[in-house]
Amino acid sequence: MAKSDKSNTEIELEYTYLARELPTETARTTPKRLTDIYVPELDVRHPNLRIRNKAGQLEITKKSPVEDGDSSAQYEMTIPLSQAEYDALARTSKRRIVKDRYNVVIGGYPAEVDVFQEGLKGLVLIDFEFDSKEQQQSFVAPAVCLADVTQEEFIAGGLLAGKCYADIADRLESFAYTAIE
Repeated sequence: MAKSDKSNTEIELEYTYLARELPTETARTTPKRLTDIYVPELDVRHPNLRIRNKAGQLEITKKSPVEDGDSSAQYEMTIPLSQAEYDALARTSKRRIVKDRYNVVIGGYPAEVDVFQEGLKGLVLIDFEFDSKEQQQSFVAPAVCLADVTQEEFIAGGLLAGKCYADIADRLESFAYTAIE
C-alpha cells in the first residue's frame, strides 16, 4: 500500500481473481473471520463505506478509486473503532458479508484468500496487493487464479453485501467459475 498526497489516506494497489481451486497454501495457516457491513444500507447502489470486525479488530474504512473506472488503485482511509462505535454503526445496515481470510504467499506474492461463508458460500477470491505500480504491472497471475475480476463491479464488496451465491451465479459462470467447497 502506497501513501498518497491526500492527508491520512493510503493508495491500495491490488488485483482480484476468482480462484480456480482453494490454494494449497491455505492449509498451512489459520484464517481470520471477517464480518463486513456496508453503509448506507439504502439509497446507494454501491456503498464504499465499510465497517469491519476482523477477529475482534474493529474499524471503519472508506475506499474510492484513484481514477474512475479503474478498481486496481483505490484511496483507502481506515479508522479504528471502539466496541460501542462498532455496535452503533453495525445496526445501521443489513448489507453484510462474512468470510474467512487466509494471508499467504502465492507465487512469491503476498495474497489474501477470501473464502466466503453463509449466503456466498462457494465463492473464493484471491487479492494480490502491491507496493508500487511497477510491481503491479509486472505481475503474472499464478495458475491457481482462474480469472481477473478486478474491474468487475459485481464482485465489489459493497455490491456483494447482502447477496447470496445464486444472485451472482450467472456472472460467475461467464468466467467458467464453479463453486469451491
